Amino acid sequence: MTASPRQGGRDEILRVEGGRELRGRIAIGGSKNATLPILAATLLTAAPVKITNLAEVTDTRVMLDILRRLGCMVAGEGGEVTITASAPGSEVPIDLAREMRASLLLLGPLLSRVGSVRLPRPGGDDIGTRRVEQHIGGLRRMGAEVEETEKEFIARAGRLRGARITLDMPTVTGTENLMMAAVLAEGRTEILNAAREPHVQDLARFLNAIGGRVVGAGTDQVVIEGVEQLGGGRHTVCADYLEAGTYAMAAAATGGEVILEGSPSGDLTTVLLKLEQTGVWVGVDEDALRVVRGAGMKLRATDLTTWVHPGFPTDLQSQYTALMTQAQGEAVVAEFLFEDRFRVVGELVKMGADITVKGRMALVRGPRRLKGLEVVVPDIRSGAALVIAALCAEGVTILRQAGHVDRGYPDLVGKLTEMGASISREGN
Repeated sequence: MTASPRQGGRDEILRVEGGRELRGRIAIGGSKNATLPILAATLLTAAPVKITNLAEVTDTRVMLDILRRLGCMVAGEGGEVTITASAPGSEVPIDLAREMRASLLLLGPLLSRVGSVRLPRPGGDDIGTRRVEQHIGGLRRMGAEVEETEKEFIARAGRLRGARITLDMPTVTGTENLMMAAVLAEGRTEILNAAREPHVQDLARFLNAIGGRVVGAGTDQVVIEGVEQLGGGRHTVCADYLEAGTYAMAAAATGGEVILEGSPSGDLTTVLLKLEQTGVWVGVDEDALRVVRGAGMKLRATDLTTWVHPGFPTDLQSQYTALMTQAQGEAVVAEFLFEDRFRVVGELVKMGADITVKGRMALVRGPRRLKGLEVVVPDIRSGAALVIAALCAEGVTILRQAGHVDRGYPDLVGKLTEMGASISREGN
């Protein structure tokens, strides 16, 4: 994975001809949301660390470019790299930091390892307010001095000290940042009301693999006993439950039968329950997930509320909203995590969907016969939802700014083509 993406890549175009069932078998890749914090955590040790099953998406390439610019040695390509952070710098390059929200994950490890960090305010998808005060407040409780300006964060510390930190909301990146900061801190750190997502758990596994002492990940109380230094090691990134959930909904929306190899079904309990409630048949066979909606199997409108793990993931809400446009009846989709997660609705309505948004709830009436036309992708998950809608629509749909989708879905065109979709990529 050596190429460096640029924002201009988001101006790419996807062309989708709808009306085909999805059938076939594809492999689910490594989790993007686990890959990014794990790459950031390699800054915590001077020893070489080998990471396999990386998510092969543009955000991963951006994070690797940041590590290079910080002075790290990055060897390897594709889904496997070895990173050596012998003496990393402390200033995160502004041009790369602003390409993605996940650059915020560099705050904790750089502060803990180097003792100072200058981090531009990150970019990323505009899906609503994403608070950072819990990151900052937790680091201050551990002894850091953090200055915030309109453009950047500037933080300094000697060796951080363990602390008891209570989060007022289970923030994923906040939990991850504090875990990484605490692993080299002096003494014991307790994070209460911690996020429990699968990628938080995978970060803890990585930290323990290189000598950290983290327990409780996956519960609402994570405890970290600080160590003097970390060593090298090897880690395989967990499978992406969000990728698996997206393709499962695409199969449910279009009809057909797909097998998703390597799916982490245990991380999809709520999602699979919702699919079954809509009338889709779901089967779990070891590490494969089978999704079937055959001829005559009508979708039933089913209400949904997003919540923190193990609730229904906000990162799959847009795709579920697209699915409900094909269901019989009315479904209320409630989004209680990010206020701007309904940005995709306007594009879906242009295609013929019947959706009314009021506050943080959307009423979806179906089924509706969607029609192909030109739409604009506002963010990663909205892009996935528009692809699902385009697969169901009559005629051809043109998705502009489709490079957003590449930030979260490796080889989306290739995988959908394997399952019988008519989808192609066009440069702008």
